[in-house]
Amino acid sequence: MKVLAYLRVSTEDQVESGAGLSAQSNACEQYAQRNSLDLVEVFSDEGISGASGLEKRPALLATIGKLEKGDLLLVAKRDRLGRDPIKVAMIESAVTRKGARIVSAAGEGTEADEPSNILMRRMIDAFAEYERLIIGARTKAAMQAKKGKKELIGSIPYGYRLAENGVHLEEHPEEQQVIAEAKAMKAAGMSLRTIAADLARKGFKARNGQTFAATQINRMLAA
Repeated sequence: MKVLAYLRVSTEDQVESGAGLSAQSNACEQYAQRNSLDLVEVFSDEGISGASGLEKRPALLATIGKLEKGDLLLVAKRDRLGRDPIKVAMIESAVTRKGARIVSAAGEGTEADEPSNILMRRMIDAFAEYERLIIGARTKAAMQAKKGKKELIGSIPYGYRLAENGVHLEEHPEEQQVIAEAKAMKAAGMSLRTIAADLARKGFKARNGQTFAATQINRMLAA
């Protein structure tokens, strides 16, 4: 029997205390030592969301591919497998078909397959999904609050510029003129390509100094 460890971090996990790759690796190594197990290899997926399926987990696919009958797939916690109960169940099924099983260094009902253990695993998976949804809701609310205050979110959208305080956005007069022109032409029934060509004829250019592409016009009008 060999033990293969799987680690995963999403963008949020990378800044969350105790959820980094190093912490997960240490937890798996300590579990293996306590139980006199031979930890053969460690695989890790970085920047992967807990809602992602197997097809987006190259390291997890590689881990499962190396499993043989009687082997263990070791994780620091079950939420490293994912935060979507259905997808976690699919991962467990894939591991089971290989004749192996999943073990969590934190326990979490992976010690056996008694009804109480299975119930514990399902509860852990459900709470992991709940936590993911809560994080998503908080992030969305924070983004909406920043947008409402006209604070910078990612790159500066066309039509705006960074204010002197370095935090808020303010309208860019020249770019707002371009947007107004584009909207007027769109209202007149002109196509995106025709709008782009007409803006070029009038001397309007994008931030990179090039003429506008139809896709840029589309984003401009959708903002």
